[in-house]
Amino acid sequence: MKLPAALMLSFALAVTAACGSSSRNRTVELPGGVLPESQEPARAPGFLDRLVGNDDRPNVGPCPLMGVLYDNSRLVDFAAPNQIRYSNIEFTGELQGVRGLCRYVGADPITMNMEIDMAFGRGPAATSDRQTYRYWVAVTRRGRAPIEKVYFDVDVRWNRGEAVVTRTETIERIVIPRANEEISGENFEILVGFELTPEQLQFNRDGRRFRIDSGDGPAARGQ
Repeated sequence: MKLPAALMLSFALAVTAACGSSSRNRTVELPGGVLPESQEPARAPGFLDRLVGNDDRPNVGPCPLMGVLYDNSRLVDFAAPNQIRYSNIEFTGELQGVRGLCRYVGADPITMNMEIDMAFGRGPAATSDRQTYRYWVAVTRRGRAPIEKVYFDVDVRWNRGEAVVTRTETIERIVIPRANEEISGENFEILVGFELTPEQLQFNRDGRRFRIDSGDGPAARGQ
């Protein structure tokens, strides 16, 4: 699909693994407005300044809202699709939170980076210690259909005796061109979610959930 030039989106991906996850909020409103003491006119940087990144002017507006789409925040794979019980779980996934920073001055495009915290579980019915998950990152106008959606795969491996693996996926660069300098970041949302089958999506919408924890026993079977 051909997109309007003002809304064209480009992604550059660099994935890193990290232990633990530091964000539990599903939606994070990022700062980025102009501080009152910074509102005095600033000298626009010259060509050489911009070339080397020497531009300390404050952002001209807030960053886009970033968050996890609730219906697509969890994934549960069952060995037998008709047996919805804990003992039949192969793998689970959970998007636990997102965070990031943005930068834009004058009429420049909005450039951002993003980190996505994830947790993956290996259930009682799993026959492999490795699984590939697919998730997407979408840019939308606030309250509207996506402008662009890009898909990424995460290859997860569990060590012997390990039930849960946590990862942090890093999107190094997201670029959102603006039609003019009057368009601010608050006009956009950046959402993330798992790619789900219709059955998995309905499972989430029905309010069902299973979570694999690192411990054993009933406490590890939160529903």
